[in-house]
Amino acid sequence: MHLAIIMDGNGRWAKKRGLKRIEGHKKGAEVVKEITEYCANNHEIDTLTLYAFSTENWKRPKMEIDFLMKLLDNWLKKELDTYIKNDVKFETIGDISKFSNKLKKRIAYTKEVTKNNKKLTQVLALNYGSRDEITRAVKKMIEKNEEITPENIQKNLDIGRDVDLLIRTSGEIRVSNFLLWQIAYAEMFFTPILWPDFTSEELEKILTEFKKRERRFGGI
Repeated sequence: MHLAIIMDGNGRWAKKRGLKRIEGHKKGAEVVKEITEYCANNHEIDTLTLYAFSTENWKRPKMEIDFLMKLLDNWLKKELDTYIKNDVKFETIGDISKFSNKLKKRIAYTKEVTKNNKKLTQVLALNYGSRDEITRAVKKMIEKNEEITPENIQKNLDIGRDVDLLIRTSGEIRVSNFLLWQIAYAEMFFTPILWPDFTSEELEKILTEFKKRERRFGGI
């Protein structure tokens, strides 16, 4: 199963507690670890894609962006043992060319060290926007002189795997330019829980409800 999550609500979580937004991001990173470990030990989930930084997030204050980049670098360094211990393969989607050389090297190193892990593939969407992804896929096809078909478009996307279940935290009911092609027939759950308060127990409840849904993929 391919599970995708829009991790929303870090800033509001911090504001409710009179804290700086960066504290919400720190707490949110802890939740990423918990949810990743849970998914790695759930045999029904083989891919977990997390919306970490969108193409639109560059509009945020520079101080917050700088913090997020540093947080990601430190998190990948600190959690490498977690990836190895839980047999998790690390991947990314999106255009990371705008990132610092240091961060790009950290991302490449983490991918290399975990490339043979089998239990779960964790995909971080970094500088990712679905419209950008589809545009880049079509450009690739034109360069390769490939016929424009749904199958070829999907093959050239950053991630060609369809999403089975999409979750968004924080109560917002929209998909925010995330995996628009891949969620064509995904089941969607929107929870009011802010991401820093999201738990593996809450995820388990959603998975139980997901199993009750009848997926017809446009059929009867």
